[in-house]
Amino acid sequence: MNFKEFLIRPATNSDIPAIKQLVFSSLIEHGLHPDPLGKDCDLDDIEKYFSFNNGFFGVAVHTETKQIVGTFGIHPMDHEICELRKMYLSKAVRGQGLGKWLLDTAIQKAREKHYKKIFLETISPLTVAIALYKKFGFREVTPKESNERVDQAFELDIS
Repeated sequence: MNFKEFLIRPATNSDIPAIKQLVFSSLIEHGLHPDPLGKDCDLDDIEKYFSFNNGFFGVAVHTETKQIVGTFGIHPMDHEICELRKMYLSKAVRGQGLGKWLLDTAIQKAREKHYKKIFLETISPLTVAIALYKKFGFREVTPKESNERVDQAFELDIS
């Protein structure tokens, strides 16, 4: 896929306000609550993702407006498994195939960093995202936790 209007680049801390706005508005849209002191505290220092061995946080940006329209994080769980975190897409650009492109880019980034598996946790109301994960071959596994933001987990073997 080639999206000439968009690019995916590494995020910086100067992107934090736009990233939080995108993530939090997506959560609220699906009836979920942002948790800036808990599950979402990683958004307070995006560059910390890069300080972890083999971590990454990417943003999809509209090339003309420079608006951030998508996000994803790769966070190491151990040397073979990473967690896909904070994969969100702005409502304004959904339905154009950008979610597939974002997920494909996240998988490629995990492979570049020599991970063998990608793990993710999600919640049932995110039906479109869950369908996308399944389409890409993610298989359902038992979540490591269960709370108001996690009731499902998936993993993908990328070795």
